[in-house]
Amino acid sequence: MNHMSERLIGLDVARYFAFVGMVIVNFDVAMSYGVQSNGGFFNELIGQLQGRASATFVVLAGIGLGLSSFKRESQTVNIIIKRAIFLLILGLLNMSIFEGDILHYYAFYFLFGVFLLPFSNRLLIWIIGLLNVVYFCMILSIDYEAGWNFEELTYSGFWTIDGFARNLFFNGFHPILPWLGFFLLGILLSRASLRERQVQIKMITWGLAAIIFSEIMSFIFSGYLIPADSELHFLVMTESMPPMLLYFLAASGSAFLVIGLCLVVSERLRDSNVYSLISPAGTQTLTLYILHIIVGLGFIDALGLTGSQTSSHAFVAAIIFCIIGTIFAFSWSKWFSRGIFESLMRKLTG
Repeated sequence: MNHMSERLIGLDVARYFAFVGMVIVNFDVAMSYGVQSNGGFFNELIGQLQGRASATFVVLAGIGLGLSSFKRESQTVNIIIKRAIFLLILGLLNMSIFEGDILHYYAFYFLFGVFLLPFSNRLLIWIIGLLNVVYFCMILSIDYEAGWNFEELTYSGFWTIDGFARNLFFNGFHPILPWLGFFLLGILLSRASLRERQVQIKMITWGLAAIIFSEIMSFIFSGYLIPADSELHFLVMTESMPPMLLYFLAASGSAFLVIGLCLVVSERLRDSNVYSLISPAGTQTLTLYILHIIVGLGFIDALGLTGSQTSSHAFVAAIIFCIIGTIFAFSWSKWFSRGIFESLMRKLTG
């Protein structure tokens, strides 16, 4: 039980930092998308977080499902299906005010993931590879920009059957192909001895190697084989849209690196004030995710700051929200064992 607690401490810390990264990216999209950028530190930093913080979050979700299945295997499928439905409804409601919602994608990650849980490690690895291969073939034969207005970052036809399916599986912010692969990576990690220092070091090492390899390959390919002025340049980029193989490798490496580092330092944080402060936020990320859209981005919109600020302004605003959110979660935990939406989901789904 002691070892399990240590492992969960590291996952809470990783979940917290992944959430902070997602908030920074979403605030930047809301406040500075379409604004002429001159580069700079904050612009580059947020560029590195785009698609990687959320990928880390999905990997952590897969780890959570894998670990929970060990505790109550006979109930897992029924509970997860109910929670997937809950996340789908909540996500679709959220989509009405925030087109970058990830919750409705989560619903399908969990839905597919729970039925893939019994599969062997080798088979899951093959499925992850197949997801990327199928996506590569799809993007060569299907119009990726269908439905998109990239100048305003809006998606038309989402509420139609065809548009919803296209967005969900192919060209949304976090499409099932290949994003389900991140979730399956989490399931694979849940089967490792994450409390062992050797495993943690391997995660950090493999993560760094994957990041370096993918970035070097992207640099070589884009510089010599598929230059920037080529229509196929996107195939060799590490950006999240569209999520090509080199992006998948880089984002997977980032997830391994962050989670591995958090697991390594978790033992020292166990009895610290830092962990006591951020741990509640790490366990209330569903609630904080909803609040960062309704309260955080809603406040930004009310102030008239949407689409008119720089990345540095967005970064500062996101950090302010995260500080307030962390204090809120800490205070809430003094009176309640779970966050608002975590309690609601548990009450409705078991």
